[in-house]
Amino acid sequence: MLKHVAATLVTSSLMLGSAAAWSAETITGAGATFPYPVYSQWADAYQDATGVGLNYQAIGSGGGIKQITARTVTFGASDAPMKPEELAKNHLVQWPQIMGGVVPVVNVPGIDGTQLKLDGKTLARIYMGEVTNWNDEAIASLNPDMDLPDTRITPVYRAEGSGTNFLFTHYLAQVSDTFANSVGEGKSVAWPAGVGAKANAGVASQVAGTPGGIGYVEYAYAHQNNLKVAQLRNQDGQFVSAGSDSFKAAAANADWKHADGLYLVLTDQPGAQSWPIVGASFILMPTDVKDTKAAEQALKFFNWAYNNGGDAAASLDYVPMPDNVASMIRQDVWSKVQGDNGKAVWTN
Repeated sequence: MLKHVAATLVTSSLMLGSAAAWSAETITGAGATFPYPVYSQWADAYQDATGVGLNYQAIGSGGGIKQITARTVTFGASDAPMKPEELAKNHLVQWPQIMGGVVPVVNVPGIDGTQLKLDGKTLARIYMGEVTNWNDEAIASLNPDMDLPDTRITPVYRAEGSGTNFLFTHYLAQVSDTFANSVGEGKSVAWPAGVGAKANAGVASQVAGTPGGIGYVEYAYAHQNNLKVAQLRNQDGQFVSAGSDSFKAAAANADWKHADGLYLVLTDQPGAQSWPIVGASFILMPTDVKDTKAAEQALKFFNWAYNNGGDAAASLDYVPMPDNVASMIRQDVWSKVQGDNGKAVWTN
């Protein structure tokens, strides 16, 4: 399944679930490519169980925010959370549906990329165009036992507005003042070096076909495309490998209860085992629902995913939301999704 996902995500619109879903009810959504692999598996299982399909346009977080703001879909998805004032202005609520890791994927000739060590400052310098060859002293000093090639580095970045962009640039801005001041953070930035590619799958494909390439993708895309993921030095100074354990270690720091508007970014978290670039993927829905039935169907799907989607998420190295957080979201967030009659759509 994931091989198909990785290949087809270069396109901008995908139908999750079988074509038979069109003859039943269909939930519409758009946004982040980061959670697509797990949403795909959830949608297939949910359609088998209920006959309800999911039409999800994997167009990036920026596109998802635009579509839900324009009310052209029932829900939007973004890995870049909206700030409380933005939610209020657009009459939206948001909640985290799943967590996962953004990882640096590398294609270095003659080198096992899983043994390659990088840190945030060096990553920032690579993407600013300051470190241009794999045997540069900045990389060599982190890998003294490696015979690094004099191969030119080709940084690959997301070409469209993207939550993965946001998480990656947010992290680099945290660890490098120079990056923060010269490039900054956001769903879209003006990259000073490299080549652009569309969606997580596009970045993965570009790196796979580019000797000397480096990119950043959600972990499932690296795994499915057999890309090497470099180790990263975390806030505690430890080099860690990407995977469910290091993602969970970082996610354990999340304090959702006290996050205003559930705005929370989990990059550069403390802990010896914490992966440095972890984030949640958020769902966005209106507080002033026009199609009550469609909104109810969407909430039923997300509730089913909270209750039944943990194994699928874990198998893809995502981090499911804890039960207590899901309960808080049902009570405190979904109650704000209301129809024209002023009553909450979610009543379970």
